[in-house]
Amino acid sequence: MKKRFKNALKRVRKRDNSIVPFNPIKITNAILKAMKALGNDDKEMAKKFTSEVIVLLNERLETFEDKIPTVEQIQNTVEEVLERHNARLFKLYSLYRRSRYLAREIKEFFHIKDDMKFSANAIKVLEERYLLKDDEGKIIETPTQMFKRIAKAIAKVDAKYKQDVEKIELEFFEMMKNLEFLPNTPTLMNAGTKIGQLSACFVLPIDDSLESIFTTLKNMARIQQSGGGTGFSFSRLRPKGDVVKSTKGVASGPVSFIKIFDATTEVIKQGGKRRGANMAVLHCTHPDIEEFISAKQKGKQLSNFNISVAATDAFLEAASRGGELKLINPRTKQVVAKVSAKKLFWEICRCAWQTGDPGIVLIDEINRRQPTPSLGKIETTNPCGEVPLLPFESCNLGSINLSKFVSNNKIEWDRLKKVVHLAVHFLDNVIDANNYPLREIEKITKANRKIGLGVMGFADLLIKLRIPYNSDDALKLGEKIMSFISREARKASIALAKEKGSFPNFEKSIWKGKVPCLRNATCTTIAPTGSISIIAGCSSGIEPLFALAYVREIMEKKRFIEINHDFQMELIKKDLYTEELIRKIASNGSIQKTTLPQEMKRVYVTALDIAPEWHVKMQAAFQKYTDNAVSKTVNLSENATIEDIKKIFMLAWRLKCKGITIYRYGSKPEQVLYLGKGKKLTKAELHYSGGSACMECSI
Repeated sequence: MKKRFKNALKRVRKRDNSIVPFNPIKITNAILKAMKALGNDDKEMAKKFTSEVIVLLNERLETFEDKIPTVEQIQNTVEEVLERHNARLFKLYSLYRRSRYLAREIKEFFHIKDDMKFSANAIKVLEERYLLKDDEGKIIETPTQMFKRIAKAIAKVDAKYKQDVEKIELEFFEMMKNLEFLPNTPTLMNAGTKIGQLSACFVLPIDDSLESIFTTLKNMARIQQSGGGTGFSFSRLRPKGDVVKSTKGVASGPVSFIKIFDATTEVIKQGGKRRGANMAVLHCTHPDIEEFISAKQKGKQLSNFNISVAATDAFLEAASRGGELKLINPRTKQVVAKVSAKKLFWEICRCAWQTGDPGIVLIDEINRRQPTPSLGKIETTNPCGEVPLLPFESCNLGSINLSKFVSNNKIEWDRLKKVVHLAVHFLDNVIDANNYPLREIEKITKANRKIGLGVMGFADLLIKLRIPYNSDDALKLGEKIMSFISREARKASIALAKEKGSFPNFEKSIWKGKVPCLRNATCTTIAPTGSISIIAGCSSGIEPLFALAYVREIMEKKRFIEINHDFQMELIKKDLYTEELIRKIASNGSIQKTTLPQEMKRVYVTALDIAPEWHVKMQAAFQKYTDNAVSKTVNLSENATIEDIKKIFMLAWRLKCKGITIYRYGSKPEQVLYLGKGKKLTKAELHYSGGSACMECSI
């Protein structure tokens, strides 16, 4: 090169306008990275392409300012060379470059130093919720520093057990930085800060008195201010029209108080980092059950609440055979009416069809499998239904990114085992590192030490293994994975108990006599994941993909089509990728009506391509080996019927799920994803994480 060109290329102008020495190895590595993604690791070919790029740059040296090309000019030249020789490689390189350009725009706008090369959407979510800011709102940490902050705060708990804290801190950090595991949102936001509240889920009791109701309201406000979600059972409140002896008046009933809780959440969320999340449960035998069932039928009413009916086996049995249900006043314990169970159940299904609410909490199955029955019955769950809790209990959640554990079309079980054990250690430490909002919460949380380790990226894993979501093979694999995680999580909890002691209520639990010791009353949960799956770059929880391609608007007038990575790569490898095809797919999210190969249609099924029973069967497959519960939405097309919903609810009960939620597309006034029609493209909001089109659960 030096002999051929008098002014040989020696320097490069970076994007910040600084001048650095030219390093051709960077070009080779960038080309080789793209080649490897297409299954080609021919380093000599990458070097050949690099040489051709350098020749062109030297030929054009005089045209560059001060004879110094910019990074963009070099990348333009790389694209030019790749387009000449390899169309697939050119497409992949240019698409990646385009996505990084958008990510850089966002970083520059918000003054974020992204040291991990996150996607554009992940950067925006990190900016909005997770990266620490100073008093003026300026971001003061990078993503790597965020993970270091969290790892340090959680690992230092082990100092009192005389363990190697620095080693543990590094292991926690690497696990998060590699996006193999992420804890729930409050831990990401608050670990290592003055707030220090790390739990996602809380259940607060409500007894039948104004003092109890408004004390709980105050406690809810404190929890939500720190990023936690709250669940309530309103079943103990006397029904509407019942006597109030102290005032000689009449009671307004549970629904009136739910509205007060909803309004309070609305006020709190205005100053928070994310919207408030609540669950309201009412027992099926409560006299106000019909008012409760229809409470969300009008517009945006109770928009900060998920609502679920606590359905008993007796109620569902009566509904299936046409029997009666007794309605019981919780104050007097007297039967006040008898109603047709079938008609009541149909009304539940009708309202769920109309608006997505209510869901059903299968309360008898929950209590049959709860670990500490001697402490009382569970009456409700956290906001998304995945953690049934006793009064004042809290739970710390975290999810393993399954998409990171596939190599050469096989699951890396040994590596998964290591991460499960480390994640259980992490979540157990959170219990001690936590700054609890109430003394009662700290007491029972530390007495039972419940944790909830779950998964995300399951749909991605199936795609990588070429297994359709709606298949028996997928169900078997779901059971196998969750059985493995549950077994290893229990082993990890036993090992921790040998070092640090069992949870204090161990002797009162179902585990006494089954295992020698146990650190945590529960170990596993399947959460909806939400924002953390955006950060991890994977599918949400155990949900199928809702759409393979859609438009996302991150900043004003900054819109881009987001495509499932595995799908995009396969299109490029098979020379099928075109902008026209992507826009067509983005019009409805699915490929079933395209001319793409049948094998691709078989593997890349979306939520609305899948028959409803497959959703329920998958939930049941994971529930079989999950201590707590499974958050899963059965997504239905707009033309689904009330009868379809009835079948779904009954199937969930018969398959021993702990709860069930449905969402018929278009049944809420607001969604996080809207399917396109005609020339309009499918559009997703910022916090859409790839699962259901209904509002994101903010845990």
